[in-house]
Amino acid sequence: MSAELAVLVRDIGDAGVAEMSTTPGLAAAVDQHVAELRATLEATGSDELMAYLCRYAEEAFNRGWWPESTRDYEFVRIVAVCWLLRENERAA
Repeated sequence: MSAELAVLVRDIGDAGVAEMSTTPGLAAAVDQHVAELRATLEATGSDELMAYLCRYAEEAFNRGWWPESTRDYEFVRIVAVCWLLRENERAA
């Protein structure tokens, strides 16, 4: 992942996780994505999540996605992965 994309993804994650505390709809959407990620990924350790996040973000940006809404699928997915990463850090 390029440095610029990494910063953007980090900023999306930070902003989204912060917004979850005041926006129940976003929190619910992130929770649904977290459940799906846990069900579909073979492992949800930090290394696996970072690899997934890099692939996912690059694919999204390569197809022209740009974060314009906190409600679009890609934004919520990136926030969900970032939330899982934070949970892994807390558990460590």
